[in-house]
Amino acid sequence: MKTESPLYPLLSQTKRQRVSDGAVVPILNGCEAAPRQLILLWSQLGDFDNLEYAWWLQRHAKQLQADGIAVRAVGIGDRSSGQQFCTYTGFPADCLFVDPRAELHQALDLYPGLSLKLPGLSPAQTALFNLLLMCAGIGSPGTLAEVLRGYRGDRQAPQLIGDEEIVKAFPLPPIRGSVFQRAGGKGFQRPFELATLRLRNMAEVLSHWKTYVPDSTYLTQRGATFLFDAQGKLLYEHRDRAILGFAADMGNPLSFLYTMPG
Repeated sequence: MKTESPLYPLLSQTKRQRVSDGAVVPILNGCEAAPRQLILLWSQLGDFDNLEYAWWLQRHAKQLQADGIAVRAVGIGDRSSGQQFCTYTGFPADCLFVDPRAELHQALDLYPGLSLKLPGLSPAQTALFNLLLMCAGIGSPGTLAEVLRGYRGDRQAPQLIGDEEIVKAFPLPPIRGSVFQRAGGKGFQRPFELATLRLRNMAEVLSHWKTYVPDSTYLTQRGATFLFDAQGKLLYEHRDRAILGFAADMGNPLSFLYTMPG
């Protein structure tokens, strides 16, 4: 017999501001009857993890819809952050909610990230200092290896950029996808392919930093992924422990949707 996860009542009762219209409504509004519900707790919306996660969701959008998987995300930021995020990533604004003070993340006991304190620094400055340490792998296991994978390539991961696709990643000139064949071939994640997409994301965030990050206090806060069935049973969860650690399989972050028994 299926039993409802204790997480589900908390999430179903949680209200946050919806990016599409600014209304404060339940975050699961409109998806309760879906066969499966993919609930994402995202970190600061300017976090590269979330831009990359949204890219994968858009890549699989038709498959998610065909499989009846409703997606809802709650990210740290304000409505302007969410609007910029959706404009850039294509993530639907009616499926994104904002939590300016990461209250839901804290209620779910998600990893707050490194929390070293230095005298004389404000909370925002302290968070930025800790974020830089996490980017170097301190308090963020696996981050450096994942960064290197983006440059090295991954024969177990799918090709990310179509051969005729043009990628604009400042400060690089526009790059045609076929260029990556010269680095290793085709049909898998080629060397520098993922790193180029991440460079594009970095340029986007840095050029709109104040919009994406209206409050730097929560820069280190990590997120989570939860998948429920229609009865509220928890089918899968992943709680992030690192920067660039938003999935158990970073080579194919949504693989858990299609590899679970049944």
